[in-house]
Amino acid sequence: MFRFALISVVAFAAVCVVAQENNAIVPVPKLENDFYDWNKRHAEVLKIKDAINPEIVLIGDSITHLWGGEPNEPRKNGAKAWQETFGTRKVLNLGFGWDRTQNVLWRLENGEFDGLKPKYVVIHIGTNNFSGTKNARESTPAEVAVAIAEICSRVKAKSPDSKILLMAVFPRGAKPTDGYRPKIAALNKLLEEFVKGPGKGITLIDIGLKMLEADGSISREMMGDGVHPGEKGYAIWGAAVMAAMKE
Repeated sequence: MFRFALISVVAFAAVCVVAQENNAIVPVPKLENDFYDWNKRHAEVLKIKDAINPEIVLIGDSITHLWGGEPNEPRKNGAKAWQETFGTRKVLNLGFGWDRTQNVLWRLENGEFDGLKPKYVVIHIGTNNFSGTKNARESTPAEVAVAIAEICSRVKAKSPDSKILLMAVFPRGAKPTDGYRPKIAALNKLLEEFVKGPGKGITLIDIGLKMLEADGSISREMMGDGVHPGEKGYAIWGAAVMAAMKE
């Protein structure tokens, strides 16, 4: 059912098929260097995932990575919010810094989710697709929406009974005029349509407005660098996840 989303999301976006390949759906391992060892984290996930037997799995990039949990990351931006949200629940954090959708797809193909049957899967991915480098071109909102739909499809195929809590991509950039804002807004609009149609049965959670000041800016308390939440931002995310789980 979810594979139909790959067509439906793009159709809703009213975009034309272009000659270039949608690299956002082509699985690849590590693309960018970051603050940690990507391959070591992947190996650690494979080592511990079955022993954890998680009730909750988080999938994402550095925004998820830096929240907390296992595999252990010494650098944590939301340790207090993590404890308040998850407590003693068994949680596996599949957040990898600098990951794009194509990296997540590779990790799903290479064992990180195999054999797991969590009750909830929380997905937040896509913001890095809007950053082009020598290793990967910038993706369009429609391309990223297709890739997120595919990630949901892969998760459902591996664990049909898991409930997917799909996060609308968080706003970024300290000022409302930041160039990432319209791209993220366009992507989130496509995700809204996806969960109404082919993605029916997936819960979309949008906390973006709660992260913004009245003038549309993002405070340093919310996100110190305009991208990664601090404790205040993670507390908002945690509260939204807990509310969705209760529903």
